[in-house]
Amino acid sequence: MAFAELLEKGRLCLDEGDNNGALQALRQALKIEETAEVCLLLAEAELNAGQTAKARKSIDRGLRLDTENSDLLYAHGDLCLEEGNEAAALAAFEKIISIDSREADAWVSKAMVQFNADDLAAAEQSCQQALKIEPESVFALTTLGDIYLTAERDEEACDCFEKAIALDPEEAQPYLSLGELYYDRGQWEEAEQACLQGLELDAAFPSGYLTLGYIYLDQDRNQESIDNFQQFLRLEKSSAAKQIRDEVAALIDGLK
Repeated sequence: MAFAELLEKGRLCLDEGDNNGALQALRQALKIEETAEVCLLLAEAELNAGQTAKARKSIDRGLRLDTENSDLLYAHGDLCLEEGNEAAALAAFEKIISIDSREADAWVSKAMVQFNADDLAAAEQSCQQALKIEPESVFALTTLGDIYLTAERDEEACDCFEKAIALDPEEAQPYLSLGELYYDRGQWEEAEQACLQGLELDAAFPSGYLTLGYIYLDQDRNQESIDNFQQFLRLEKSSAAKQIRDEVAALIDGLK
């Protein structure tokens, strides 16, 4: 099979959820010709398969071929952020901005790195810059809401989450963030409902199960708490989340 056919097959397999088919086709394609595109698609398939080290190699390989490929830079930055390498993540997102300063998602990704580093003022500025470029960015509104929530600016956070939900009712993250806000306020029923709505839209978000675990823990609904904490541990594999994973594992042991 020719390179173009293998590349197209790999792309179609990814779209259809056939990850093994994608891996096979894309690895064959890469043997024929090295391009940034095939490296990016292969990295996506490898991440889907939990093959993080291989995905890292594919991303690095692609960036050697095209140092200014924004999609590869996003993938590189996201992986660095997940691994807790905030300096490398920040450098990747700032490079995207240097290539195109109107790339709103890069500003939000930069804000997420700053947020993780507890630089809330800088993170807010980056999100506001993104919203100047793209006022209806659900990604920017949700991230800004999370920043406000951490800064205990609850009303502003709530406003951001509600705007995000109004713009895209099918996006899970704003509901989950709203659930966390309600939980912090002690509004357990509203928090539970918001988390369940978010997880109904996308059941792969670890944060939703974490919040539900705490909601049920505070109501002495121990088995439901354990079930949700265990689901959180099954889904949350980021090395940057080791501390919270250890805390949740200890809570489960204490509840059993």
